[in-house]
Amino acid sequence: MAEIVGTPALFTGLVDLAAAALGGEALLTSDDFFAGMENLLKTAPAAFDPTTYTPYGKEMDGWESRRKRVPGHDWCIVRLGVPGRIRAVDIDTAHFLGNHAPFASLDGCNVAADTSPEALRDEVNWTPLVPETPMKRGSPNVQAVRNQGVFTHVRLNMIPDGGIARLRVYGEPVPVGAHGGNGEAPPEIDLAAIENGGTPLVASDSFFSPMTNLVLPGESPIMSNGWETRRSRPPGMDWIILRLGRPGTLTRVTLQTHHFRGNYPDRAAVDALHWPDAPPSRLVNHPDWTEIIPSTKMRAHESVDLAVTTPGPWTHLRLRIVPDGGISRLRAWGKPSRDAPWDPTGLVVRINAMNDSAATEALSRVCGSRRWVAAMRATRPFASTTHLFGEAETAWWRLGDGDWKEAFAHHPKIGADPAALREKFGTTASWAAGEQAGVAAADETTIQALAAGNAAYEARFGFIFIVCASGLSAAEMLARLVERMPNEPAAELRIAAGEQAKITRLRLEKLAGV
Repeated sequence: MAEIVGTPALFTGLVDLAAAALGGEALLTSDDFFAGMENLLKTAPAAFDPTTYTPYGKEMDGWESRRKRVPGHDWCIVRLGVPGRIRAVDIDTAHFLGNHAPFASLDGCNVAADTSPEALRDEVNWTPLVPETPMKRGSPNVQAVRNQGVFTHVRLNMIPDGGIARLRVYGEPVPVGAHGGNGEAPPEIDLAAIENGGTPLVASDSFFSPMTNLVLPGESPIMSNGWETRRSRPPGMDWIILRLGRPGTLTRVTLQTHHFRGNYPDRAAVDALHWPDAPPSRLVNHPDWTEIIPSTKMRAHESVDLAVTTPGPWTHLRLRIVPDGGISRLRAWGKPSRDAPWDPTGLVVRINAMNDSAATEALSRVCGSRRWVAAMRATRPFASTTHLFGEAETAWWRLGDGDWKEAFAHHPKIGADPAALREKFGTTASWAAGEQAGVAAADETTIQALAAGNAAYEARFGFIFIVCASGLSAAEMLARLVERMPNEPAAELRIAAGEQAKITRLRLEKLAGV
């Protein structure tokens, strides 16, 4: 089935901002004698029939100008369907072999949507986005865009002439009014809609049709215009995670199964969380998802409005369908909001309010890596506890081996005597003692075995034995140590880093009571 917004795997989580399905339109060109400029934005991949000709020559599914006999080059101005930050473009020359454009470049501008094509041609100052670049014939030509601005239009230049089959402009939608405009948001909008900045990030499966379809404008005209997963064997659950265009409070969610009659899900539910700019990979199994639409029986070819149980504010949604099937559209109705979620412990407010010196001192008690502390201090303000704990773990896994070992060195050895613990680790001694409370009740034999095991472990790996000891008895700690001794050093370092990440979360939670 044809994709409506054809995003290759390389650009999962980005949207083709120029897609005709989003309202993208080719407005003006210097020349499209052989093949019309409107073909550039077609949804389907370019087709080719070697037997078909028009009165002008060979029929080509793309934009093709005549052979240029005068100076200059050809160009085409395109209005994006949705304004946005452009991350990459694909200038596809499929089927253009002896007639492809030998070079191409791309410019962008940010102007009012009703700017005339003639004004775009004659009066607008264009910003270079992709420099003049050689094009491969009959092939995708993918180029990165580094400019971080928001653009409403692009100008594709082919130098000097020839043919281009498709133009894909991959980026992040930015809703009107969210990038410096003064327009007031309507009382209630669909915060998940592409035109409002909503973006599907990752899905368990998109075998029959792409996840981006779920938040396209309008109702789905055909089955392939929704999001459909393959049959699960054995039956299980599929899901899709979306970033809302803006953080907001929700009142209701609309789920539609239009055109899905024998392949709609049996049940569906919706979860939400609040973590601005969260890495998609961290969201897949995140523990902080809150169910806002309980599991609901679905029916064929219907639209159902479901009241939200917890309004938020939220930044992301997760739609779960059981066991599989298709949903044509998801709408998340609500209001943009800059409010922070409820913080029952006051931890986020406390950390955000600290000056740099106080934050450094507090965060150093949590983790002994100086680079981790600096990263966390710089990331403030945090928007929620999910944001705080998420960034803590993200920052941790971005560090190197030396940073991890630096953090390990700030821990007492499992079973260290209280006096030595207080002397070396005064600022974290009470926390460490609590985390290692299982040692206090251990018999002498186990304590001696732990001490000997620690020495052997440190001799083998070059750092002390790290385990999240909360809730573990001394015997259980010893068993973990023995189990990990045969590991390869590189693998053991990452296992120890994982244990440190657990300890860091526990200590962050304890900051609320300091």
